[in-house]
Amino acid sequence: QVQLVESGGGLVQAGGSLRLSCAASERIFTFNRMAWYRQAPGKQRDLVATITTDGTTNYADSAKGRFTISRDNAKNTVYLQMNSLKPGDNAVYYCYATRTTPYPPFIKSDYWGQGTQVTVSS
Repeated sequence: QVQLVESGGGLVQAGGSLRLSCAASERIFTFNRMAWYRQAPGKQRDLVATITTDGTTNYADSAKGRFTISRDNAKNTVYLQMNSLKPGDNAVYYCYATRTTPYPPFIKSDYWGQGTQVTVSS
């Protein structure tokens, strides 16, 4: 069973920075896409940023210009560098990975980490 372990969350003042890490128990190049999601209390889980096997990245509008997703295949780790943090970024941040077998019946599998709390004080 694939395990994704997040770390790096914590308490930071507004305007500060944090770097989240997601360590995978398997080679991350086996995943078609990895991503960071976040969920604030009472709200749905929202996509923050994605990165594909070839390094293509995409960001939610709220993350553009402030957050950077990256990957280190040698360490089997995906990162989320968060700068200029705002109280609105308060949430539990989750790592996500997905892959589909490259042969029929093309089974898709999704994996989630346990989450890491990010708290931004004003």
